[in-house]
Amino acid sequence: MDREARTVFELVRRIALAAATPAALLALTATPASAATTAGPTTASDLMVDVIDRTNAERARAGCAPLEVEQELMVASVRQSHYMAATGDFGHIGWRGSTFESRSRAVGYHEVAAENIAWGYSSAAEAVEAWMASPSHRENILNCEARSFGAGVQRAANGTLYWTQVFGWR
Repeated sequence: MDREARTVFELVRRIALAAATPAALLALTATPASAATTAGPTTASDLMVDVIDRTNAERARAGCAPLEVEQELMVASVRQSHYMAATGDFGHIGWRGSTFESRSRAVGYHEVAAENIAWGYSSAAEAVEAWMASPSHRENILNCEARSFGAGVQRAANGTLYWTQVFGWR
């Protein structure tokens, strides 16, 4: 298992452990997406957990079931965020012309639904708020038929954060 996959695996394990506690579930539904914190998450893994939590909180407010975190979609999301941060090329087309569908298939996930990307937001709260303010991105988050997703964030050399979410049907 390479370093990137180990990092994603550890993140998925942390999310699964947090989701297993009733207090964590209550916190997800009780925390508004616009709540500002004075000392928010700063590491990539903490930012990914925060965007996952906030996305599922938005879904809960809309009456949708929470999305399950899929390791394959985490890898696809992280790779796209890394690509955008490394190249400054913000878009749904990635390395060697890859699409979110082809990136997801390349890591073993074949039932991909949609992708959200963002850049320049300094927190998960800002990124999720921006997605929720955009009709097409909001539709991806609140599609109650979606069952799983992954999230990625990467800080570019200049400090800019690049965010990615990939949603799936299974």
